[in-house]
Amino acid sequence: MTSIRDPLWNTIVVDAVARRLIDTPVFQRLRYVRQLGLAHLVYPGATHTRFEHALGAYHLARRTLGVLDDRRELDAIPPDERGVVIAAALLHDVGHHPFSHALEEIGAQHHEVAARPLITQGPIADELRASIAPDAPERVYALIRGQSASPLQGLISGSLDLDKIEYLKRDAFMCGVPYGEIDVDRLINALTVVHDAGRVTIGVLEKGLSALESLLFAKYQMYRNVYWHHAVRSATAMYKRLVDDAIRDGALDDSALSSLTDEGLLHVLDTASNAPLLDALRTRRLYKRAFECAAGDLPDGAGDWIAVELDRVRATEDALARRLGLASGEVLLDFPEKPQMLGLDLPVRLRGGQVHRLTREGLRGSINLPVLSDELYRSARVLRVFVARPVSLGEDAIRSLLG
Repeated sequence: MTSIRDPLWNTIVVDAVARRLIDTPVFQRLRYVRQLGLAHLVYPGATHTRFEHALGAYHLARRTLGVLDDRRELDAIPPDERGVVIAAALLHDVGHHPFSHALEEIGAQHHEVAARPLITQGPIADELRASIAPDAPERVYALIRGQSASPLQGLISGSLDLDKIEYLKRDAFMCGVPYGEIDVDRLINALTVVHDAGRVTIGVLEKGLSALESLLFAKYQMYRNVYWHHAVRSATAMYKRLVDDAIRDGALDDSALSSLTDEGLLHVLDTASNAPLLDALRTRRLYKRAFECAAGDLPDGAGDWIAVELDRVRATEDALARRLGLASGEVLLDFPEKPQMLGLDLPVRLRGGQVHRLTREGLRGSINLPVLSDELYRSARVLRVFVARPVSLGEDAIRSLLG
């Protein structure tokens, strides 16, 4: 066993299998991929990486399985499933692109899809097969994709998975903000194995609902104040335009993104055509807001295409730029989308032993968390127009934009 000192969890104990997985080049790349992308331009402490987050998720997986094992809730689960779950927690981010999730917003392959060959082929797959089970790589990948039939699927991908608990605590800690105050011990001890709708799955004990509320509010506050902070989104929009320009110009192969580090990608962009935009990003001369409006103040569905129709977004940006007397690339639209940002759908074991699924109907005697999560999401999501130079963007332009 190896002990690793961590600023959040103090000591993380790593077993021999995990140590060998960590030592692979695929995993070591995560040392050079920032967890929060360009958020360090706003919160200087946000320079932590996917590497330490993955170690933290591994640590929480070991802790949680220990709790479930002590309660004899894992007795009916095959012994090798524990090793598969722990490996999935450790490896869940190995396919991440440089600078966090930003490139998925311009159509780059989702990091979970990009992880498939990294987990099911090569040295990671060899280690998983030799140390856990012959089919371990495929089982690990299924857990990461949320497509496993394992009763423990919810620990890796679900409404209350360990990834969420870890990144919210770590991101808040490293940013120096008070929004990630989650009762982690209560949440982990409230996780339980339940029988729900004819299958065995991960649920939560009723006594853990207050801790679940703290997770929901922490996530909302982190999106509102950190992940979707206006300056973070400005930098992200600039970065997305830079990468998209480089791909369209042939200077960057999008299939290689999951093998690059943050600095490696910036080096590639040095050879691309949009040098002024890259220089502005590096020197923190961020585009300013010409317009912003919360999703809750817009008609349902208005502007949703901004998050998914890349060609239409570029055409609209350039048309607005011409209308405002700006150059191509000096107007950027931003309307982030993450439908599962505050999604909740999981079984709750009541004090009397009955299992009730926490869906949109809520739970008698408690806050209707699913409905509340929808409202919080709408208030955190903001439509913005960023510009390189001060301009006046009138109501007519906004109306035509949303049409």
